[in-house]
Amino acid sequence: MKKSLLNVLFASDKRKEVLLLLQNGAQEMENILRFLDTTRQALLPQMKILEEHYLVFHYDDTYELTTIGKLIIDEVVPLLSIIEFFDNDIDYWGTHKIDFIPPNLLQNIEKLRKYKVIDPPFTDIYKLNDEILKTSPISKLHYGIVTYYHPLFCQFLSNMISNNVNVYMIMPQSAIHGFITENSVQLEKLMKSGLFHFFVYHGNLSFVGLACNDHYFMMRLLKSNGEYDTKYILSDDKEALKWGKKLFEHYLKDSAPITQI
Repeated sequence: MKKSLLNVLFASDKRKEVLLLLQNGAQEMENILRFLDTTRQALLPQMKILEEHYLVFHYDDTYELTTIGKLIIDEVVPLLSIIEFFDNDIDYWGTHKIDFIPPNLLQNIEKLRKYKVIDPPFTDIYKLNDEILKTSPISKLHYGIVTYYHPLFCQFLSNMISNNVNVYMIMPQSAIHGFITENSVQLEKLMKSGLFHFFVYHGNLSFVGLACNDHYFMMRLLKSNGEYDTKYILSDDKEALKWGKKLFEHYLKDSAPITQI
């Protein structure tokens, strides 16, 4: 009796690795053995199972995916990427809200794979991130979504504007009120610069905030129960920067520009 295809794919790491390798094209047995660091005697039973289930075929000593094998592995690779992504830090992702991420970006969340979870010491929990502070003034663009007011925001924004950085900032109405109340004169100057683009988001922002410039992407999530968390994600990977910009653009399209204070 044949195994189910799910069993063939996932019950053996060797079978899975063979299929992933063959996705790149036909491979001679010697190359497969070298890649898997195994012996012919150990691998042949697994290759036989793959052939019996019409996932691979071989000629001479070369193996190749069948049409069914290509179709299945093309669908499996994205699944494996997402599993590997969450498996690296399931305790973090499993205890934080991620439902604010739109479906198209959530399906590609593995683009964030090269990230760090930063857990600042107690003395630094209210500080702005040093990497963002240092690199945003030397970037062409800075994107930010923040759900709270910080007294250093205005100084940070002024530093970027003085360096001709185009700044796009989104805040909910609740945070904007405190921002304007404390910094109305400075905000007017920023808006007259033509480089500061200020927006209000009237919907629910179920995360703490994000920032993205030419060098770093940062995102701070809420815990699953809605509590604030001082930990945040930081990445300097190009794919993460692109993903972060798309997340910002998702919220920008539903935000309204603020043209005067």
